[in-house]
Amino acid sequence: MNILITGCAGFIGSWVCQKLLANGHKVVGIDNFDPFYDKSIKQHNMKEFISNPNFSFSEVDITDMGSLDNIFNGNDVDVVVHLAAKAGVRYSGLYPLDYLKTNVFGTLCILECMKKYGVKKIIFSSSSSVYGNCTAEKFTEDLTNLKQLSVYAQTKKTAEDYIELYSRRYGINAVCLRFFTVYGKRQRPDLAITKFTSQIRNGEILTMYGDGSSYRDYTHVEDISDGIISAIYYDQTPYEIINLGCENPVNLSYLISLLEKLIGKKANIKTEPVPCEDMIRTYADISKAKKLLNYIPKIKFQDGISKFIEDFND
Repeated sequence: MNILITGCAGFIGSWVCQKLLANGHKVVGIDNFDPFYDKSIKQHNMKEFISNPNFSFSEVDITDMGSLDNIFNGNDVDVVVHLAAKAGVRYSGLYPLDYLKTNVFGTLCILECMKKYGVKKIIFSSSSSVYGNCTAEKFTEDLTNLKQLSVYAQTKKTAEDYIELYSRRYGINAVCLRFFTVYGKRQRPDLAITKFTSQIRNGEILTMYGDGSSYRDYTHVEDISDGIISAIYYDQTPYEIINLGCENPVNLSYLISLLEKLIGKKANIKTEPVPCEDMIRTYADISKAKKLLNYIPKIKFQDGISKFIEDFND
């Protein structure tokens, strides 16, 4: 299969590229090296597969319709795995137009190229943030009347809606995967586990938002990437929204205490109020992923964090 991966140099994208190439697929990767974090980190992410003969890379922004058209025109694409996005819930409130442009307009550019060149399958990286202020114990894909808390979350929900429209209108098969707090090797430097690890090791102040009781359904990137690859092969229905989580929420206090134990140093903690964009909790119901994708998370949180600490300086 010839698979186009947007955001191929990012945290999740680089894992998916590596696994697909190991499975013998041809991968066309694009990334614009968004300056949200240092370009050298993304270049390092690709070092394991950049020279693979089945991999081709182009530095392309998904909002540049001309360059994107050239990519589709020059490659016989079977499937699009659309992972490119402006990331960061809190930052999205500062730069809302940038997030709208990349996450919504960029997705429409991808869909228009798919329509033009007859590409009939897309896997989209959505987010647990679309559940917003949901009060359900577990977050199921059929929940309605969701109120997103951030511009980032709203752009992901809007992109889902456009993908559903193009699926219905133009016969594009689509799976929107709602990721729940992905962590692991190559994780972005702005995310909590990376920041906390660095701060504890260096004796710097660690800011804990709230009293530590908030919790997240942390999901290892290996499990997420396996779920993405399973979604590529799913063909039973034309459009689905599917949670990819671990179904084992962990509270913030426990995360910090586990990092302290594994690093062997106490954290210097400062508390601040929870930002208005932050969700207090996430808890994935993954019964649909189990049924449709045969998705079973394999990596326990404690093991994943231990491996993360081992890999931290790689």
